[in-house]
Amino acid sequence: MKSTPQNDSRRLEPYGSCDLEEIYQRLVVPTLDPAIDHWLSEDFGDAGDLTTSAFIAPDVEARAEIRSRDHGVICGLPIVRRIASRAAGTLETEQLAVDGDRVEPGMRVMEMRGPLASMLEVERTLLNLLGRASGVATATSRFVDAVAGTGAVIVDTRKTTPGLRTIEKYAVRCGGGRLHRIGLHDAVLIKDNHLAGIGSRFSEAVEAGANGCREQMRPRFIEIEVDDLEQFEMVLDLPSGTVDIVLLDNMDLASIRTAVERRNLRRRALLLEASGGISMESVRAIAETGVDRIAVGAITHSATQIDFGLDMD
Repeated sequence: MKSTPQNDSRRLEPYGSCDLEEIYQRLVVPTLDPAIDHWLSEDFGDAGDLTTSAFIAPDVEARAEIRSRDHGVICGLPIVRRIASRAAGTLETEQLAVDGDRVEPGMRVMEMRGPLASMLEVERTLLNLLGRASGVATATSRFVDAVAGTGAVIVDTRKTTPGLRTIEKYAVRCGGGRLHRIGLHDAVLIKDNHLAGIGSRFSEAVEAGANGCREQMRPRFIEIEVDDLEQFEMVLDLPSGTVDIVLLDNMDLASIRTAVERRNLRRRALLLEASGGISMESVRAIAETGVDRIAVGAITHSATQIDFGLDMD
């Protein structure tokens, strides 16, 4: 069952109308330079690269290529160029691929020229970053491919690596996924622990809180988590427009199908999002229930790094 046109979840996505380049500029670039300084300081400490300083003369020039050693979706090439530029301004870089491209073992993705010492100093930092971001993009693409044709979209979660959230969310987009919240600051997600604090005043408290939030904070969307169909019915009884999305948390397939049917009868514009332990084995069946969104924490918290190597000439 495909989602109906009015249930296009992309309308609530941050940067939903932007291409990858614009997302990179708006999401990643503002905090990139301080992040690079921090990454390099982990390697350099107060003394710098002891091995390179002892064995490589500063005037030795080299040419190198970054090559993929895995199959996957690449992400992070502009960041690699920025690392090379910020840490070693004399290095020249040329991209041979673009973020979002599919790569295979042996494929050349970037060429570098300049002092060998500079390349060696930044080699591990840039390969680590490229491998991590590409791992997230690759994991995302596999889930996106698995639900192709169903109408459901794959969205990320806040289960990201501390300090790398904006890069990992950009990687999700490179892999064809969609973004949920950037953080706590841009959208509302009323979870089970929030509901526990509300107590028995469910309908009154949710309606009042949602209305006040819209007036004062203007979030991109308001979403509420439910654990069973009884809670879902309580959400359907709220005035239209109180919430934008209902998160169906850890529900079985039969319950998800029932929720979709009830939504279609009563609130066609209400978006439904499945979440909780989503795997490659289960995601297709969940998508075929008719939900609009599937939140997959695994695309960030369990992504396997893609291997890249820097080959010197």
